Amino acid sequence: MTTSFEQKKIAVVLPCYNEGNAIADVVASFKRALPSAKIYVFDNNSTDNTAVEAQNAGAQVITERQQGKGNVVRRIFAEVDADCYIMADGDGTYEAAAAPQLAKALFDQKLDMVVGCRKSVEGEMTYRAGHAFGNKLLTGIAQTVFGRGFTDMLTGYRAFSRRFAKSFPILSSGFEIETEITIHCLSLNLPASEIQTKYYERAEGTESKLNTYRDGWRILMTILRLFRDAKPLIFFSLTALILAILSIGLAVPLISEFLNTGLVTRLPTAVLCTGLMLSALMSITCGIILDSIARQRLENKKIAYLQHSQGEF
Repeated sequence: MTTSFEQKKIAVVLPCYNEGNAIADVVASFKRALPSAKIYVFDNNSTDNTAVEAQNAGAQVITERQQGKGNVVRRIFAEVDADCYIMADGDGTYEAAAAPQLAKALFDQKLDMVVGCRKSVEGEMTYRAGHAFGNKLLTGIAQTVFGRGFTDMLTGYRAFSRRFAKSFPILSSGFEIETEITIHCLSLNLPASEIQTKYYERAEGTESKLNTYRDGWRILMTILRLFRDAKPLIFFSLTALILAILSIGLAVPLISEFLNTGLVTRLPTAVLCTGLMLSALMSITCGIILDSIARQRLENKKIAYLQHSQGEF
């Protein structure tokens, strides 16, 4: 079964911050790839001519005053109504010609998300070494924690169903939004797929807004936070195990001394060991309680997801 795009409501949504030198070409390339789609540029307080260039290129421009990509994506999903959302950056790095493939996969396979995995074009220095390593590391952590994942967790090129967009409770404010999107999909076990797409150098005159260490740290903390929220029993059990090992490790010399002399000369260490073991027991208790709460939250998310229309396939 194939899908005619002319019968579908497709929205191309482009979060932008100071992409004036690239956005007109990006809008034009998506117009060529998806002539029937409506193109939205969400300007996030740009200080250059991004909004003017986007409007002149034929896009509908909406301004989001709260700084940060997560805030922009929250506004996109709240403001735009479509059967399919194609999200990309406005810097010219993503392959607009692949957009019909993403939309076709979403409709034909009845998916909630299609991930455009980035493959650098031969001869172009598109990936900084630190970003490539960080992406692989964080993607691997997410796959380990949640049991499955995607090849490129941090890509900004994705297609979403209406049901996904309207039921996703976005909490992130910055570039960690891609991580939150991925983990939301994995935790609810939503139908998703990935397609390899070309990844180009940024357009001349534009610069990356990513900070390798700061944003990498925020993404890692997001993974840990979402892991704690989604699987609290495992998270707090691991915490309890670490605390218990520390307690036992510190207690072994004390026990040995007591057996040999009948005395405990290092009272502060004994108190510390007791505190660590009590903390381990409290951590396990918290995990058990929060696990039941997490299950209820997951059920509520699934109910919210099912209450929204998937759109016409």
